[in-house]
Amino acid sequence: MEDKPQQSPTQPQQQPPNNTPQPVAYDTNGNPLYAAPPPQQPYVAPSPQVVHLSRAVDPVHQELTPEVKKRHEQSLRDHPHLNLSRGEYIILGVRRHMIGLAVPVGMTVFLIALTASILINFSLITATMAVVPPFGPVLLAGIMFILLVTIGGYIAIWVYMNNKFFLTNESVIQELQTSLFVRKEQTVSLASIEDASYDQHGIIQTIFNYGSIRLSTEGDETTYRFSYVANPKKQIAILNNAVEAFKNGRPVVG
Repeated sequence: MEDKPQQSPTQPQQQPPNNTPQPVAYDTNGNPLYAAPPPQQPYVAPSPQVVHLSRAVDPVHQELTPEVKKRHEQSLRDHPHLNLSRGEYIILGVRRHMIGLAVPVGMTVFLIALTASILINFSLITATMAVVPPFGPVLLAGIMFILLVTIGGYIAIWVYMNNKFFLTNESVIQELQTSLFVRKEQTVSLASIEDASYDQHGIIQTIFNYGSIRLSTEGDETTYRFSYVANPKKQIAILNNAVEAFKNGRPVVG
């Protein structure tokens, strides 16, 4: 009978040492307290994240209401020379006061009347002169002068009346005609208008109720001025209401 080899009792496996510090006590809130501060973990910088944004090649146009379409099309028909954006329409159109024509019209009428008077009374004027110039060349020169004064007066009136000021539901458009061949257009968005005011100076402006409109923009501090505006108080009230509605996201009506 063979003796079976005796097996040694199973030895317990040794656990790896635990390097995690154990708390020695707990505070009143149950938070552990250590004899020494726990070792700081090395800082690992987070990996950068890349976010890709894409947008449509063609901009998405907001749907226009039938009323906006109608007003936009009407504005294009009435003012085809204006550069209106999609859905933009004119709320207010301001022309210069007729009082500003007093000087060019007055000078034109005065010079024409004076020249005509000289031609009519030519014989009386030259009665006391020793040498009387021939009437033919004088008449021709007088007619040419009257023609030139008439053309000059018409150009002055045309230039004056072609200075216009438009308020739309998106911007303010100012057309400036400084001479026969010099013209420029200024467009200011309602969002960039910081201040809009008017002023009247003197008894003449007060009696005839005209003045100047002044617009100040944000950022570059640019000031725009439009003079000889009829009833400027009413015009500036409409403009301020439009600016406030636009900045607050409300529809600009007028």
